[in-house]
Amino acid sequence: MSKKYKMVVVDDHPIVISGISGLLSDLDNIRIIEKLQSGVTLLDYIEKNKVDLILMDIFLPVITGIDLCKAIKQKFPQVIVIGMSSQSERSLVMQFVQNGGNGYILKSASFDEFKNCIYKAIEGEIVFSDEVRAIISQPQSEDLDRIPSLSRREKDITLLLSKGKSTQEIADELFLSFLTVQTHRRNILQKYKTKNVAELIAFLLKNNLLN
Repeated sequence: MSKKYKMVVVDDHPIVISGISGLLSDLDNIRIIEKLQSGVTLLDYIEKNKVDLILMDIFLPVITGIDLCKAIKQKFPQVIVIGMSSQSERSLVMQFVQNGGNGYILKSASFDEFKNCIYKAIEGEIVFSDEVRAIISQPQSEDLDRIPSLSRREKDITLLLSKGKSTQEIADELFLSFLTVQTHRRNILQKYKTKNVAELIAFLLKNNLLN
């Protein structure tokens, strides 16, 4: 691995950026050239600068990491994009990878996991930290061409949606961020191929998925 890879770290929490950057500062052949706090600034930055590798949070303001990954890959398919998050739900992981992501690492992963995942991604692999790999390797009902079930968190959010709660009200009640609930909400709609909340609730009730 003789090439010097230029990496950008993106997270809306400065403390996380500082910690991750410090952790990865001594990687061989990898140099952190920029630390950013939003997807908007990232898109602007990569238009003007050569970037080989992006390590970014899944939940970013304005544009989420999942949508951001798709936008980057459409314009810069050669850039390696690895998502990182404190959440390991299968639907988030699979959507990120389907949008072109090269891997998904939990923020709680060890230094060795971060390092190994980054090096393997450079070599062309789709990479996951250990806990994420364990979750996505479990057989799911949707893999058997059945109606997928709701995770516990998705069910909590959907039940509140069925009561007419707004995204912000759900976030407050479940002690989650607005962006987290917004992403879950979008993922649930996509999971069941429904266009809006009313259609979603009708489908779930019809298939006894809200019991």
